[in-house]
Amino acid sequence: MAYAFEDTDHLITDEAGLRTVYREASPGAVMKELTQLEEHTRRFISLSTFMCIGTARPDNLADVSPRGGEAGFVTVLDDKTLALPDRPGNNRLDTLTNIVNDPTVGLLFFLPGINEMLRINGRARVSVAPDLLKKFEHKGRPPLSVLLIEVCEVYMHCAKAVARSKLWSQDIQIARKDFPTLGQIMRDQMKLDMDAKVIDDALDENTRDELY
Repeated sequence: MAYAFEDTDHLITDEAGLRTVYREASPGAVMKELTQLEEHTRRFISLSTFMCIGTARPDNLADVSPRGGEAGFVTVLDDKTLALPDRPGNNRLDTLTNIVNDPTVGLLFFLPGINEMLRINGRARVSVAPDLLKKFEHKGRPPLSVLLIEVCEVYMHCAKAVARSKLWSQDIQIARKDFPTLGQIMRDQMKLDMDAKVIDDALDENTRDELY
């Protein structure tokens, strides 16, 4: 049976329709939403080494991008403001381009080994203020810009998604030999006439030398 987007007979198109299938949210799920950070959410961010940031594109598509660093790579400036330095990437600038067109962002923070997550919704600005760039130097290298994020909604997310995925379990880790390298994937997808190892070596060098 094909589930084409053109087949609208069984699609739900509004919130009222969703509530014919799903129960109302529990009081706890609603009450847990805060409008600013407090001691537990501040500490969660200070320990986090990985997060994802969601943005909205001008063409009405959405985008999600990963960010990572040493614990506390996202800095709490105050209970309503976060600072995220932009480290070297591929220079597509998807996230930054989206933000200068539409400041709304969604953040999802992870803690290694902890199943619960932290969600933050807010608005971001791209700053190149010299004092901010200096503040976030790493080994003498400043970021090219810093995202200043106004916290509007913040709440802890339950453990079910990570528990189902067994994300932190070593028992389900995929062996490197069981999945192609990025060099192999890029060679095949881009139909490149070259050895995948050449691409992998260049990617490894870039990761080693341009991490910050």
